[in-house]
Amino acid sequence: MSLQTLRDAFDACANWVIGINSLLAPYTDWYFSRLHELLPEPFFNTQAFLLFFALVFALYWLIPRRWQLTRIWLLVAASFHFYAAWSRDLAFLVTTTTLADYLFGRLMDATERKKFRFGVVSASIAMNLGVLCYFKYRGFFLNELHDSLVRLGYDPGYGKLDVARIIVPFGISFYTFEAISYAVDVYRRKIAAERSLPRFLLFILFFPHLVSGPIVRAGDFLRQSRRPKRWNWIRAQIGVQLFLMGVLKKMAIADRMAIICDPIFKNPNDYSSAACWIAVLAYSLRIYCDFSGYSDMALGLAHLFGYRLTNNFNMPYSSLNVSEFWRRWHISLSSWLRDYVFIPLGGSRSSRWHNYRNLMITMLLGGLWHGAAWGYVAWGFAHGLMLVIHKQFQEFCARRGRLDAAFRTQLGVLFSLLLTFFCVSMCWVLFQPEIVKALVLYQKLFSFSLGKPLPLSNHSFWYTVAFIAVCHLLVRSGAWKHIYPQLPAPVLGIGYAFCLCLAMLLAPATGSTFIYFQF
Repeated sequence: MSLQTLRDAFDACANWVIGINSLLAPYTDWYFSRLHELLPEPFFNTQAFLLFFALVFALYWLIPRRWQLTRIWLLVAASFHFYAAWSRDLAFLVTTTTLADYLFGRLMDATERKKFRFGVVSASIAMNLGVLCYFKYRGFFLNELHDSLVRLGYDPGYGKLDVARIIVPFGISFYTFEAISYAVDVYRRKIAAERSLPRFLLFILFFPHLVSGPIVRAGDFLRQSRRPKRWNWIRAQIGVQLFLMGVLKKMAIADRMAIICDPIFKNPNDYSSAACWIAVLAYSLRIYCDFSGYSDMALGLAHLFGYRLTNNFNMPYSSLNVSEFWRRWHISLSSWLRDYVFIPLGGSRSSRWHNYRNLMITMLLGGLWHGAAWGYVAWGFAHGLMLVIHKQFQEFCARRGRLDAAFRTQLGVLFSLLLTFFCVSMCWVLFQPEIVKALVLYQKLFSFSLGKPLPLSNHSFWYTVAFIAVCHLLVRSGAWKHIYPQLPAPVLGIGYAFCLCLAMLLAPATGSTFIYFQF
């Protein structure tokens, strides 16, 4: 077959697709605009989403158990509509790249030729990273290049891009990492390529984890998708409990903390040093309750469909050092960075300085993963530096028995916990796009200047701090494991009903979006 024949066939197919699209455009435009009206935002804590979920949930369990593939197709269709309600074009983009990853996996599984398989996995990674960089990083890099050329006296030949107007697909960093881990695992022969298209589509598009994680590993999720799902009341109870706890964290705590910290982080010059210190503490509570609240809701929704997602948080603010913090915070991301960045770089198997280098590179990439801005890069650098310092301090203490023993006492444990929380909270100041505002906020924190007071009553804030501290201590000490099983079912029911009422009562009139949706 000649090149001209292939070109003519491609043109004929393209013209056919364009023709079909123009013919169906009036109907599809109406359909997706109506869908956007019914489900305007992909947020779990909205009435529209709860109605959407109730419909999908009812249909899912009405389908007979032996029709497992039909159930999977239903979840795939529901997931596509969940994303398309926000953006039809980006929903088609995610679906198209997922189809390409499916084909890449099948190609790698079909041959033993190492060079060919390496070329396929490289193409898969390049495609996913290319889409990620185009949507998330092109504005950042092109603007930095523009400014650098201007400073050097050259004409860039283009104007600066308005980064705020660039539409970034929700959750693009999460499902990109999932697709890359799948391709690498198939290439390494850790898992076989998935042969069922609907199961693979569900692995990427499953709506509880699509827009904000947790980052799911293919081997774990695809294994679950092959098991017939049976209704289980205990699993349903766990799902509802997780969802209600997530709603409480998001609406009653995170959204109220946003009222305190958002105005101060946006205009730190206007506020007093005392207000800035409380804003930093409020932001630490907010980002934890916001993201862990979303994760709890995602885990709960998945349980209600018979799926188990990775637990993403384990009381991170009870950590005694920054290494432990990263074993407890955003567990799916930290384990992904460990397995696919840190270990391939050499991990801790090489020399001490190579180990430190690998830690810094991993955390810098982790910071850049969160956002295309110098603030996120600086945040990653700060965490990398803290990890290196902790490694060195560990070695220092190991050679001094008395010092090591002092840190194991109750007072030493308390000091380690407070110091770790302080360092992590100071790093959260950098966790924003505008690094200039972070530097101003640091100046306000340590200059003790006057300004506006807090925009909210101190009493409600400190009650929230005390509540979260008690929860962390109960779990850290292991007391909750003994208390929870002994609670009677009516007491548990009243407790979770109270959580729901508390969330509805304390939620601000206008809730804030989930922080991690931008990543």
